[in-house]
Amino acid sequence: MTQRNHSLTRRNFIRTTAAGTAALAFAPFAACSPADSGSTFGGVHIGVITYSWRSMASTAQDIINYCKQGNITSLELMGPVAEEFAGMPPSAPRPPRGAELTEEEKNAYQEASQAAAQKQKEWRVSCDFGKYKELKKMFDEAGIHIHTVKFAPANWSDEETDYAFKAAKVLGAGAVTNEIGDKACRRLGKFAEKHGMVAAYHNHSQPGEPGFNFEDFLAHSPANKLNLDVGHYFGSTGLHPNELIEKLHDRIYSIHIKDKTGKNADPANTNRSWGEGDTPLADILGLIKKNKWPIYADVELEYDIPEGSDAQTEIVKCVEYCKNILS
Repeated sequence: MTQRNHSLTRRNFIRTTAAGTAALAFAPFAACSPADSGSTFGGVHIGVITYSWRSMASTAQDIINYCKQGNITSLELMGPVAEEFAGMPPSAPRPPRGAELTEEEKNAYQEASQAAAQKQKEWRVSCDFGKYKELKKMFDEAGIHIHTVKFAPANWSDEETDYAFKAAKVLGAGAVTNEIGDKACRRLGKFAEKHGMVAAYHNHSQPGEPGFNFEDFLAHSPANKLNLDVGHYFGSTGLHPNELIEKLHDRIYSIHIKDKTGKNADPANTNRSWGEGDTPLADILGLIKKNKWPIYADVELEYDIPEGSDAQTEIVKCVEYCKNILS
């Protein structure tokens, strides 16, 4: 068999087994809120990645309060929010942005960072998950489903990576996310298989690079799926995301939604307030709704917040934008 045919056969095998493996692994989508309640519209779960509140206070309780105020019932939770609640030792304080450090100060910061990282590792591998159970109860009582946790553990030790998937499962999530890359996709899929979960990979502008192919990364494990950022995809390639979504819908766990200008626009690949960019959000959400695909869709707020507004106000606007498309 030629190398090319062997590669194609392997990819076909991965495609045909992926759906079955994922179904056996972990399927929280069916356990979510019923269609058209909370922030589910037309059967599509519209949520938020908690990174979107980064300009505001962002403790776990803050996030719950924001969600309740905005009637948001679906989340991709950033790992630091969960770990702070669970009592992880803090990282070393970062120097002020733009500060010019002496060599002595640089060395001191590096030593402090290494010491803090070691303490965090020791905490993670000895975690009893009691605080995570408490955190899940808080979100459950507020009617909020955590479908994904962004621990980004590709460079963690094996013990810490096990912890990441265990913690995410305790929180009710079906996936742990990481930035897409060959090393991450070769490594994390195996951990996802072990824990009966999904490793979901987020893209920035990598799809615009020559030779980039999502299927190369997915082929490393049937538990590998995409956390597809349709805004970054459109902004970096100029291609309609629906072509990719139709092709790989059974390997897409969730999407990040934002409005950007396209690759050939002026200015190109630029964040815009929703409705002012060129990303075909109505087409994308309409396709998921039409086919009833179990793909989470999360608002990622990245455009500049207008004067007099705040992240919470803009996030609620974005959720309402999706509701108007889907209802």
